[in-house]
Amino acid sequence: MSVLQAPQYVLGEEELDHTEVECLAERAAELKMVPRAALWGWGSVRRTGRGLAELAIDSGTATLRAAGVDPAEVDALILCSTRFPGGPRTHGRFVERILTGTGLERAAFLGITLNRCTNLLVALDTAHALVAAGRHRRILVVTTDRIEDEKERMESFALFSDGAASCLVSAGDTAGAGSGTGAHYRIRSTAAAQEAAALDWSHEISADLAREANERLLAPLGLAPDQVDGLLHANLFLPLVTMKERQAGFTARQLYTANITRFGHCFAADPLINLADQECAGLLRDGGHYLAAVSVPGSRVAVLLQRDGG
Repeated sequence: MSVLQAPQYVLGEEELDHTEVECLAERAAELKMVPRAALWGWGSVRRTGRGLAELAIDSGTATLRAAGVDPAEVDALILCSTRFPGGPRTHGRFVERILTGTGLERAAFLGITLNRCTNLLVALDTAHALVAAGRHRRILVVTTDRIEDEKERMESFALFSDGAASCLVSAGDTAGAGSGTGAHYRIRSTAAAQEAAALDWSHEISADLAREANERLLAPLGLAPDQVDGLLHANLFLPLVTMKERQAGFTARQLYTANITRFGHCFAADPLINLADQECAGLLRDGGHYLAAVSVPGSRVAVLLQRDGG
């Protein structure tokens, strides 16, 4: 058994109202989107002047602190980003900064990037498998991203925030060994579904793939989508999230859409951000099942968590 604990996140230090987003009106017109903020969930986004390494270090350190775990007790790091900076000549220094900044100098590391906004869930799936196989006992998972060109802060599916999110994935018998407090989340199952021909960005998100992932994930446990207590989804535009997740078999009560207006879409970090915020607000119940699930064109990745109160 593996356990997720201490979900933490950091966002860009500068808060922007959607009206301050560069080229928003022009992009909305180009995308034929009616300029009605309430319809889409346009609210605020966060922008940073810091680099990806700094964001990753801040979030990873917050997770270790919240878990009460000494960095020396973490034996691996899985680092995610949609765009790692530079190339092979600079990647070593980039990883070294994060390992040193989080105190994980002796930890193994692995990078995940090609899965776009499912990167984090792919990393959780990988960490779960590594822990279950006995390869590692405690893994720090961090995802970090930022917009480099302000003209790209608005896309047809979301307004983007800069930030990072992290958690620990640990063997069940080590999850409570730290001095931190708070709930643990047992990783019950993971699943993915994909269609290679639809992976190009020009395709739409597929509700069929979400239903396929649900079947692979939930059916072996005797669960149906409506028995999940909550969905930890991507913070895409409100009508897109509502439509696609309802088509996937979920109900309105299972969605948590408050952060769409508060932060927008923070790349792959959204499920952990939504988990951390609902935990902080006391919205999660002991024994409840919470499904972290994200879709991109051609792919759906899902991780089922069960809350164990701290």
